[in-house]
Amino acid sequence: MSDAHLTERSLGGDREPVELTEEPIQLSTRDPGGDPDERPAGWSRRRKIGWTVALVVGLAGAGVLGVGGWRVMQQKDTQLTSPDRVAGLTRDDSERAKSTADYLRSGLAANIDLDRSFGTVYRDPADEKRSVLVFGGTTLLWQPERDLDSLFRLMSDETGAVNGLRELPAGDLGGVLKCGSTSGEGGDFAVCGWADHGSVVMAMFPGRSVGDAGGLLRNLRGSMQTRG
Repeated sequence: MSDAHLTERSLGGDREPVELTEEPIQLSTRDPGGDPDERPAGWSRRRKIGWTVALVVGLAGAGVLGVGGWRVMQQKDTQLTSPDRVAGLTRDDSERAKSTADYLRSGLAANIDLDRSFGTVYRDPADEKRSVLVFGGTTLLWQPERDLDSLFRLMSDETGAVNGLRELPAGDLGGVLKCGSTSGEGGDFAVCGWADHGSVVMAMFPGRSVGDAGGLLRNLRGSMQTRG
């Protein structure tokens, strides 16, 4: 189709024709002769968002480190004692009990570097077969749960698999407390332990369920553990 009719059309009204020149049409009010290195004032929206995200992430990380550091400082200076009587139990100072406690203490100390270690047997006046064996020690632990899990694996190697291991409330002293069950010459018995940034303790509870053992260990810990 020919477009000759387009060139022959007359312009209506008094409008002047638009003259096209070789100079570029300027669409911006910015001076084109300005300094090319000059940047517009202010931050772009994308840059603002990037800095905001980085700031939030940085503050969150600092908060986690702050909370973790405060917890370590709070728990690291721990002392453990073996009271004569605790939670309705009586400390057994017989030679047989001392020998058993020392054996357990030595086995624990051989597998984890402790500043101080202890081992104690507590006798249940209501039932001689329900004596509680407690052993552990104090040191600075950066990853308490990991170290406690390692001790449970050690117990599995020594006494047989610790089954049904689960976490229970640790109480006001914090840290982590776990319990499971294993089998021995006298049948099944509960095995529990706690760990925080300043201590790690294991205990055996013949004749007790895992739930009862966990509650008893919390009571024992409340009387045995103090912080400086």
